[in-house]
Amino acid sequence: MPRTGGGRRPTGAPGRRRPGARGSAPAPRRAAARAAAARGASGPERLQKVLANAGLASRREAEAWIRAGRLTINGAVATLGARVTPEDELRLDGRPVHARVPADVRAFLCHRSPGEPLGEPSGTAAPTTDGRTAMLGRLPRRLGRRFIAVSPMPRPDGGLELVTSDGGLAARLQRAVHTFSSEFGVRVRGELSATQLQGILGGELDSGAHLAIERCEAAGGEGANRWYQIAARGASGREIRQLLERQGALVSRVLRTRLGPLALERSLPRGRFRELTQEELRALLSGRAPLEDGAADG
Repeated sequence: MPRTGGGRRPTGAPGRRRPGARGSAPAPRRAAARAAAARGASGPERLQKVLANAGLASRREAEAWIRAGRLTINGAVATLGARVTPEDELRLDGRPVHARVPADVRAFLCHRSPGEPLGEPSGTAAPTTDGRTAMLGRLPRRLGRRFIAVSPMPRPDGGLELVTSDGGLAARLQRAVHTFSSEFGVRVRGELSATQLQGILGGELDSGAHLAIERCEAAGGEGANRWYQIAARGASGREIRQLLERQGALVSRVLRTRLGPLALERSLPRGRFRELTQEELRALLSGRAPLEDGAADG
């Protein structure tokens, strides 16, 4: 008669898992959770958590500051449970609160030539068919590190590119750039008419959405080509090109010269890069630093 109790389950035999037992979540779900954590939060976070993650205070200390009315969010006194984004302005006792960026986080401002590959789809930044190494392939690397471009320009265009080796920082910056005022140098064939300029200032895209165009000014040119300088808030290079082509302009080049508080300096040649300072990283995360002078020409 077979034993009904006390025996050991044969190796590999299926068995029930107790509810709540460790490891009860399916492997794909656990992997997705780890990936989400690595990317960082995609929405607003509690104020005390933001301050703690920035290394400014423990969560308990931050809660004490909130109860004492010492913290404000965009000018309003913060309350417990308040949530903030990187675009919000935080102040402690009236003084701006700046996040501390970990020392091992690396970010670079790159001057990419029009048509120069930024990186391969696989992220390997291997040499292209014409023998040129992609921009990301020339950046200094650590073992296992890969660089992520923030709001990259389309391949045919170029100018200022912002890349970082930290996935969490890249996600925060990607959200922040939607509030940045950026500038682009655009080369078109012939001069734009008054009607075209008016349409560009209207900012309407093919989708019906509207860009916040701050200005569009003539910037010289030679022969049949003319340059225009366009400033817009939260605009990508692809949207700027689409905006002009919608008005019938023949666009041959779009170069980004500013991205929020970062300017493409004249001293940085095409194809070269430099590392951002901690002050520049904090300015990017706050989105409120004044723009610098000296944007590069296209």
